[in-house]
Amino acid sequence: MQVNFNRSANFLLLLISLIIVGCTDTSKAPLSISDTPPQSSQVDNGYVRHPTNKTGFFNKNKVKISSDHKNTVWERMLAMYSLPDIDNERIDREVEWYLQHPASLAIIQQRAQPYLHHILEEIDAKDIPGELALLPVVESAFLPDAYSKSDASGLWQFIPSTGNDFGLQQNYWYDGRRDVYASTKAATDYLKQLSETFDGDWLLALASYNYGKGNVRKAIERNEDLNLPTDYWSLSLPEETMNYVPRLLAVARIFANADDYNIRLQHIPNKPYFEVVDVHSQLDLPKAAELADTPLFEILKLNPGFNHATTSPQGPHQLLIPVEKVESFKHNLAQLPYDERVKQKFIPRDTSILAKREEPEPRLLTSLYKVKAGEGLTAIARKHNTSIEVLRKANHLTSSVVRVGTVLQIPGVSTKATSKYAGLPLLTAKANNDNALTTAQSYSVKKGDTLFNVAKRFSMGAKEVAQMNNLNPQSALVSGQKLKIKSVAGQSLAVASSAVPVTASANNARSISYIVRQGDSLVQISRKFNVSVTDLRKWNAPTAVNKSLTPGKIIKVILSSGNRTT
Repeated sequence: MQVNFNRSANFLLLLISLIIVGCTDTSKAPLSISDTPPQSSQVDNGYVRHPTNKTGFFNKNKVKISSDHKNTVWERMLAMYSLPDIDNERIDREVEWYLQHPASLAIIQQRAQPYLHHILEEIDAKDIPGELALLPVVESAFLPDAYSKSDASGLWQFIPSTGNDFGLQQNYWYDGRRDVYASTKAATDYLKQLSETFDGDWLLALASYNYGKGNVRKAIERNEDLNLPTDYWSLSLPEETMNYVPRLLAVARIFANADDYNIRLQHIPNKPYFEVVDVHSQLDLPKAAELADTPLFEILKLNPGFNHATTSPQGPHQLLIPVEKVESFKHNLAQLPYDERVKQKFIPRDTSILAKREEPEPRLLTSLYKVKAGEGLTAIARKHNTSIEVLRKANHLTSSVVRVGTVLQIPGVSTKATSKYAGLPLLTAKANNDNALTTAQSYSVKKGDTLFNVAKRFSMGAKEVAQMNNLNPQSALVSGQKLKIKSVAGQSLAVASSAVPVTASANNARSISYIVRQGDSLVQISRKFNVSVTDLRKWNAPTAVNKSLTPGKIIKVILSSGNRTT
């Protein structure tokens, strides 16, 4: 048979060419921005995507597998990744920081365990990039009680106004911004809306989540006026926003390439951690923990939206319960007599778990009163030397009719009530005498003071202090500077500044019950309340203050007007 060598040679050359092209496409050699032709780096959503040395990091062409086939939340999350992988030194810097602090990633994973499956459910249902499940890492370090100086709160760090826009109730009893279930729905709705505002550009959507969509639009318009690119990386934005998006992309990159970075991913099963249970009416959280046979701190961790150790009288009446405890909880709740759902005396939970290294003042004392048959707000107000309006405001009531058995918050504790409720701190940082007259007093600025921490110390807003003193809210304070401070009439400046109310005792001291948090030690607690470890041991039984403090354990702390919290 005659062989056509020319045809064979041509075929061989073609085959070699295909092999070379194939090797080029699968090469792991990193490509810089300048190595990538502009025309081939454009993607549908307007991003500039640059090849990465981590193959399969963002693979939009892979076949999607049902989430039921994923064993862990990490597998499921990585399968949902869809943001572009970009070479940028701002991302690299953030990656480097996390790699230098591997313990922070371990702690974040531990905190995320109860919430991540639910977050992925919401993200999956709304077809949102899987990387956004990690946004709470950037926002709150996965602390459900996180609180910032800008008054943002919760896993997703909603400010009050945006929370209201997305249906998150905020009142005396409950803050939906800290409700894991409600805030996750609101955050994913908000992110989806922002992405649609910017035509599917998720980086601009993320920048808007941090900086506000109006501000991002203005930055885009400035670049348009200068004939400059309008992608996220080209905009002139505040430093926080300039680092915000790269930080999320850095965390996403690390989790996608954990083995390469020598980061251990903790085993978090791809299955629900909790279930939402309707409890129908007010219920104490310690009682819920008892009914669920679950440690109190676990119930508090899943239900951080409640400001007190009881659900709101007006709702919501939903609790998140560990999924393996749901059936027994429902059974035990059904057997519970109605009058045992709420007790007049209870130990409130401590909600001072904060992100961004800022902790609030300890919660103050108030009176709790259970409504009896035949009583209305008029009689209750008269009994407690207060007004109907004060009771309505404190309990967010719309009428004077209250149900028998409802527990009301009574602001402004009388001497008689104080002795009855001594040791029960109120879970609000507001002054406890709502109907008292206020007067202006003078405060001498100390080294390190800011308008924010001075305002917080006196249960005021920074803007309010600034207005009283004709200052710009951003003004720096000078040591020795005198500030006008609003305080309750008849209350000394020393007591007001300590954020601790006067009690019935002669020496102005009172006892509070502190719920131990994860990582607490006697030394840390003593520093927080400016008391000694010796005193803590003296005030508590030896079993309560042993070397290993268990989260959820309650210890006694005695505060005086001289105590300051840090």
